[in-house]
Amino acid sequence: MLWFCKKIITTPRRKPGYYIINGITAYRLVASLLLAYLVYTRQVDIFKWMLAISFFTDAIDGFLARWFKVTSVMGARLDSIADDLTILMSVYGVIRLKPEFVQQELVLIIILLALLVIQMVMALVRYGKISSFHTYLAKIAAVLQGGFLILLFFLPEPPLTLFYIASAVTILEIVEEMILVVLLPEWKINVHGLYWAIKDRKKMQ
Repeated sequence: MLWFCKKIITTPRRKPGYYIINGITAYRLVASLLLAYLVYTRQVDIFKWMLAISFFTDAIDGFLARWFKVTSVMGARLDSIADDLTILMSVYGVIRLKPEFVQQELVLIIILLALLVIQMVMALVRYGKISSFHTYLAKIAAVLQGGFLILLFFLPEPPLTLFYIASAVTILEIVEEMILVVLLPEWKINVHGLYWAIKDRKKMQ
């Protein structure tokens, strides 16, 4: 009993921002399951609005984490899982609800998915878990991907120019993460990019 009371007294209180950030991440994890159900039942109107909210919360949670100074390894890992699930549900939605677009851009879509799978396998083999580098290029790619996927469901015609731009940046981002997996012997978060990783590596040598 005395040990329990001491533990409560000595354990530092969480900052309010901690609960806000983790609440947003938890929402996106739960929302990804609901997105899958909405796609399966073809409830397009609800799906597109929920997808927009998920991408919006993804865009602000990293900023809020830095603002409240509550970044953590576990938070970054959960954020990466939520990101991957949101993208996965988006792809599922595109395949099921936009088959004409998928057929039209099938080759490029297969290339993107293949590169993503290869990068994830490389990280799993290297670190035993998926990477959470959160590079600058990854953040730019995420904004472009989210913008395209949202507009795809809101506009009458697919925004092809944005799709090609997002695809090109995504390919560069995935290739950069592949190189980082090879370059970095240990799992890390918040690696700004390949340039900074090489710069840090030279400092350590």
